[in-house]
Amino acid sequence: MRLYIIRHADPDYERDTLTAAGFQEAAALGKRLAAHGLDAIYASPMPRANITAQFAADLLKLPVTIHNWAMEIQGWSYDQIVEEGEAIPVWDIPGHILRADPALFDLERWYHTPPLDSQRIRDDYAALSASLDGLIEKHGYRRNGRHYEVVESNEQQIALFCHNGTALAMLAHLLCAPPPLIWCSFWHAPSSVTTVLFEERGDSLAIPRALSVGDVSHLYEARLPVQPRGIRGNYW
Repeated sequence: MRLYIIRHADPDYERDTLTAAGFQEAAALGKRLAAHGLDAIYASPMPRANITAQFAADLLKLPVTIHNWAMEIQGWSYDQIVEEGEAIPVWDIPGHILRADPALFDLERWYHTPPLDSQRIRDDYAALSASLDGLIEKHGYRRNGRHYEVVESNEQQIALFCHNGTALAMLAHLLCAPPPLIWCSFWHAPSSVTTVLFEERGDSLAIPRALSVGDVSHLYEARLPVQPRGIRGNYW
């Protein structure tokens, strides 16, 4: 099975929709996914995500199933840095801060280590992980510790349209990596696609393997620029 974790196209946050550039991105993405062929499409309830999903759904004549748990993570704030009147989310904490404490890169200790030692973060991350695993089990792979048991081997391709913070947290869970390591190492551009293969090694076990992270080849093919929405450092 392949799971495509997809960030919504370029957002118009104020109107909770897409920008003009975002609609172009979503159209290009829809064509790419239609060429792959999908077996199921899931999306966050936030309009910027399900609008993006609808382009592929229309081409493939598939329904978009909404999951509330796939919406952007709320309340994971880093109060020591305020930009545009708001504390930045924890996945935007500068990398040098996260890399300064090895405990933040420890799978068992990161959520007990300042500034991430928050009960809300622990509870929300556990709930998101459980919901993602529930979806994956529906498609034939059951989580057991740090791997997945193969309940029903298949070659399905499923797409989940969500958000940068949510996508990064889900990727960390799938790869058994501490989220702070993922946060300061990867970024999902608007409309980008992360492809996770459930690699079967033997008859009973599958290990998620990222074949690509944040791929935007559909934008290059459509001659569209990558929008730097959500990256706070220098980008060109």
